[in-house]
Order: sequence, then structure tokens, then C-alpha cells
Amino acid sequence: MPRTVLIVDEERDSNDILASLVRARHFEPIQVYSGAQVWPVVSVKKPELILLDLMLPDVDGFAICDQLKRNRETNLIPIVIVTALQDANHRAAGVRVGANGYLAKPFTPDQLYDVIDKAILWHDEHLKRGTYGEINFDIRSELTYLQEAHDMLADLFAHTPLTDRQIKDLKQAVMEMGGNAIEWGHRKNADLVLRITYRIDPESITLIIKDQGPGFNPRNLPHAACDEDPIGHIELRNELGLREGGFGIMLARGLVDDFRYNDRGNEVTLIKRFHRTHVDPR
Repeated sequence: MPRTVLIVDEERDSNDILASLVRARHFEPIQVYSGAQVWPVVSVKKPELILLDLMLPDVDGFAICDQLKRNRETNLIPIVIVTALQDANHRAAGVRVGANGYLAKPFTPDQLYDVIDKAILWHDEHLKRGTYGEINFDIRSELTYLQEAHDMLADLFAHTPLTDRQIKDLKQAVMEMGGNAIEWGHRKNADLVLRITYRIDPESITLIIKDQGPGFNPRNLPHAACDEDPIGHIELRNELGLREGGFGIMLARGLVDDFRYNDRGNEVTLIKRFHRTHVDPR
């Protein structure tokens, strides 16, 4: 069966050029010209790769990418954004919605083939290694880069019995604690590296978020919310001139099954267990 590439581009000339280039690499192109056509084609054809333009007549390309990456049936399909939009903000937005590559027009055939090869390699590596061992993400201390958790969540979708609700909870917990590490641990110094470690075993997923900051005493956080007095910290925050907030730790703690800091306070461990339903064999 031929390998298929879905090409989503409103401009027919551009669409045809991409089709001829992927044929030269022994892919079978599937050509569509609007966002509305994407889901029906993906559901039936299950392409091995999607080349996605951003400027479509009906749906924003970022929204399509985000939707596909959030769905457990499609999130492991590599998506390469192919667009005339070249600025850094658009590239960062591509990272946020989980795109596996970003290619600005005009491009050479070699540039297209290089980004395709990398995207397919990503897919193959996730299939082969997603259920075993440990994966480490070292990212810059910026919220846009924290969205690299999309790749990590792709493994969670494909290789674990977590429900959609559990995955949503875990993702929110990661974003809360990663955001805390960037804001408080690194004081928004983007050059400091944030490490996210993902481990999977037969019973649970463990996520470890470690910053390079000096740490803190997690048992002494008068400016943060706690279960006993969730709003008592607000008055102190006003006195200290801190923005509203302080709920991140309490919220994340309630979203996972196990939550703990190391002694230094610069590393937090989140554990989500697979709550399998027991079936009586009788």
C-alpha cells in the first residue's frame, strides 16, 4: 500500500507543486483545498503525513493542527506547516499547536524533503520508544517552549490507558508547575533550562519538572493557596505587591495521584496512575 501525504493548500498551483515533489519521494498525495475537507479525509485515509497551509479559506490552519494534535486518534500523524508566513511569532505559534515542522515559502525541494524526513522520524521514534523507559525534555524557560509537552502528550495518548479526562488533568498540572518553575524558579530568565522528565511503567506515568533555581521550602508558602485556607494568601499577596494567583500548587496537587517536591524545592514529581477497571473473570 503506498504511503500517503495529505496536502492542504487553497492555492492549486502550490498544491500541485507539493504533490509532484512528494510523488518523487514515492508518496501518494491526497490534495484538498479547504480546512473543512481535512477531518473526513484523515478519518478515512489515515495519511502518514500532513502538509498544512495556514491561510485557508474557511478554517485557520493553526486551529486544524491544534485539533488534530489534541485527538488521540490523530495526534501521532506528523504535521508540517508549509506557509508564506515567515515571522518568529508564527513559528512560535506552530510550536504551541504541536506542529512537527515549519517550512516557509519559497523553499527548495531539499528543504521540503529534509523537514518531511524529520517529521516521519519523529513519528517512527514515538511508535518504537514511546512505551518504554524515560524521555527528557530540556527547554528554554519560556511558556511557548513549555508547549513542547505536546510531543510528550502524544505518547500519553497513543501508549497508555489514560482517559481523555486524565490526560487533560495531567497536562494542566504540567503547565501549572512548569509555569511556576519559569516564573519563580528561574525568575523568567529564558536562558535557564527547564528539564521535564517523562517515565512510563505498567501502572503509572511519572513526570518530573526540575528548574535551576535556588529552590524553596514547599512547607512554608504563606503567599500560596492551601487546602485548609484557599483564599487566606490573597491579603499577604496584596501586601507584597504580588499579582493575583498562588493556586498552582494546590490545583496541580488535586489533579494527580501523587505530588511531591524534593528537599531543595526545585524539583516536583507528578504521578498519574492507570486506574484500570477490575473485571471479575467468573
